[in-house]
Amino acid sequence: MMAIEMTAPGGADVLMPTQVNRPVPRPGEILIKVAAAGVNRPDILQRRGLYPPPPGASDILGLEVAGTVEGENHYFPKGCRVMALLPGGGYAEYAVAKADHVIEIPDHLSFEAAAGLPETVYTVWANVMEAGALQKGETLFVHGATSGIGTMAASIGNAFGATVYGTAGSPEKCAAAERLGFAKCYNYREDDWADQMVKQGGADVVLDMVGGDYVAKNLSFLNHRGRHISIAFLQGATATLPIFPVMQKQLVLTGSTLRGRTDDEKARLTAEIEEHILPHIRSKNILPIIDRVFPMQEAAQAHGHMEQGDHVGKIILSV
Repeated sequence: MMAIEMTAPGGADVLMPTQVNRPVPRPGEILIKVAAAGVNRPDILQRRGLYPPPPGASDILGLEVAGTVEGENHYFPKGCRVMALLPGGGYAEYAVAKADHVIEIPDHLSFEAAAGLPETVYTVWANVMEAGALQKGETLFVHGATSGIGTMAASIGNAFGATVYGTAGSPEKCAAAERLGFAKCYNYREDDWADQMVKQGGADVVLDMVGGDYVAKNLSFLNHRGRHISIAFLQGATATLPIFPVMQKQLVLTGSTLRGRTDDEKARLTAEIEEHILPHIRSKNILPIIDRVFPMQEAAQAHGHMEQGDHVGKIILSV
C-alpha cells in the first residue's frame, strides 16, 4: 500500500510517498481503507523529531482518518463509513484503529469533513467540556481562533450555549473567526486582548495553546473560579505566575495531551462524544471547518501550508 514516510527527521521535504505492507488488525482493532486523513500540529512535531509515537504505535504520521471498514470484524459491518482517532498511521491507504476509538460517520458528512473531526473534537471535549467544565451562559476564550482546535472550540462552545472570544494573528483571520462563531476575535499582534477581556467582563474558561507569558495574561481576566486549560506551548513551556490572584479567585490551572492517554481513556471519550457531540454533528450545529484538501502524495505541501500559518480550520489529505 502507499504511505507517507519520513526519510529522516527534518523539514517538510522529508515526507515521501512509499510502498509499505498493509497493517494487520489485532484483536479489538479494525482495518480502515482510508479515504482522508487530518493534518495536525503533532504531526509536524513528530516530523521534526520532537514528538515520538507512543510505544507500539505506527511510526507513520497521522492521528485521525475517515474511510470504510475493510474485512470482517465483530464491531462494524464491512463498508461502513467511519472516522477514527489513531496513535499514528493515518497517512496511508490503510490504517488500523481500536474498535472503541471509532465512530460511524453521519450521512451528510464527506470523508474529508469527517477526517477533520476526531483530533479536534476529542481535544475540545476532554479539555473544554470535561476539565474546563464549560457551562451554558459562561464565556470561553480561545487562543489560535482559526486553527482546527480553535474553530472546533467555537463550534462546540456555541452549541452548548457559551459565548466565545479569542485571538488570531491578522485582521483577516479575526474577521474569519467572527464569521465562524466568535463573538469577538482580537488581533494579538495589535490588540491588548487581556485588557479588552477585562472590559468585556472576563472569561470563565481559557483554552491556551501558546504558553509562555500568555499564561499570566490569561489569569488576569479569568473570573472567580475560572479554569485555565493548557494544551500546547508554542511560545514557551515555562510560565511565571502571580500566585495571589490564583488564590483570591480560586482559579484552576490544568492541561493535558491526547495522544498519550490510555486506550481505555480514549474509549471513554469516544462513548461520551457519541452521546453528547454526535447529535450536534448530525443536526449540523457542530461542523468541521476545512481550509484545504491536498492529495495524500502532497503531504509535504500540506505541512508547508500549515507551517505558513495562513489556514483557517483543518488541513486534510485525500487518498
